[in-house]
Amino acid sequence: MKVLVIGGGAREHALCRSLSLDPDVTALHCAPGNAGIAEVAELHAVDALDGAAVAALATELGAELVVVGPEAPLVAGVADAVRAAGIPCFGPSREAAQLEGSKAFAKDVMAGAGVPTARSYVCATPEEIEEALDAFGAPYVVKDDGLAAGKGVVVTDDLETARAHALACDRVVIEEFLDGPEVSLFAITDGTTVVPLQPAQDFKRALDGDEGPNTGGMGAYSPLPWADPKLVEEVMETVLQPTVDELRRRGSLFSGLLYAGLAITSRGVRVIEFNARFGDPETQVVLARLKTPLAGVLLASANGTLADLEPLRWSDEAAVTVVVASHNYPDTPRTGDPITGLDEVAAEDAPHAYVLHAGTRHEGGAVVSAGGRVLSVTAIGSGLTEARERAYTAVARIGLEGSQHRTDIAAKAAAEA
Repeated sequence: MKVLVIGGGAREHALCRSLSLDPDVTALHCAPGNAGIAEVAELHAVDALDGAAVAALATELGAELVVVGPEAPLVAGVADAVRAAGIPCFGPSREAAQLEGSKAFAKDVMAGAGVPTARSYVCATPEEIEEALDAFGAPYVVKDDGLAAGKGVVVTDDLETARAHALACDRVVIEEFLDGPEVSLFAITDGTTVVPLQPAQDFKRALDGDEGPNTGGMGAYSPLPWADPKLVEEVMETVLQPTVDELRRRGSLFSGLLYAGLAITSRGVRVIEFNARFGDPETQVVLARLKTPLAGVLLASANGTLADLEPLRWSDEAAVTVVVASHNYPDTPRTGDPITGLDEVAAEDAPHAYVLHAGTRHEGGAVVSAGGRVLSVTAIGSGLTEARERAYTAVARIGLEGSQHRTDIAAKAAAEA
């Protein structure tokens, strides 16, 4: 089939890489893509938020499946426009994507579905904000109700910081702090059937030891040797299936990727947030371990035939991704710096380690940085220790002036495995 992927980050590079390895994919296109995606897919210029433009491009290319990567186009209704053009699309409707687009909507759905989550208040006035902050106390968890590219959440012991973030948002969700480790679990659904993927853990803070500001994610690993073997089954029963069923009951069929961000608390599993698309950087490690060809799975979601699918096949190997970010990320990242060492990684470390591009572009024959998170260096190994070693060996070959990366991705889990 001919496939068009919408987006231009490392998540889309991971999707394109998997699709390029699928024998059923005869032509692969990406819009807008990046310098790395250009190696496996034909790139096209498009405004990813313009549903009519995306649908027109898909029609022109004769695409038989469109995969929408980022959240903003989904919340803007791009999947609806593609489906209206008669083309199967992997990704939820504008209405269903509100599960990520509005924290308040997600809380309402969870209440209706009986899904365990943090107690919370939705606040729109300074008075409501003060009451909520006072009710929960420190540590304060303050979430922008709308999309914020993974950076709309502040968790802090400082009341002034919490108040300032809350007042800067139009509408805000303030909730109780959830203790315990966090887990990301993706599931592919057609609105009725739910197929879970393997769990992963990502690292949100910029610096080693989970210090520094929140980011879009600085690394990830899978599997989770410390997690309860029944975790996926439990989350399916208590979170994923009830949420999909509740949305269908409301007339907002959710088809695509449902991402549950979870806290494994002393009182059991609680949902921190939902996303309506593959997470970044967790996608990089989850797809590295998926052995089932990807295109057929995504098409079954788009066509409502997931129930007919064979069970997914997974590698027993571990995967680790380390994000290389630009100078001053996540504040005001510097761009335009040349990147070296990519050819060396391809020559020395493949196939066990490879580089997925996030914020890159071609400039005068060179690859240069074009965003905050620049590269996702991904490696597989017999266990987390070997996967980590391979990932960091590859990271060491890469040159990007002023760049930063965490040195402790999966270190604790590898030591305990």
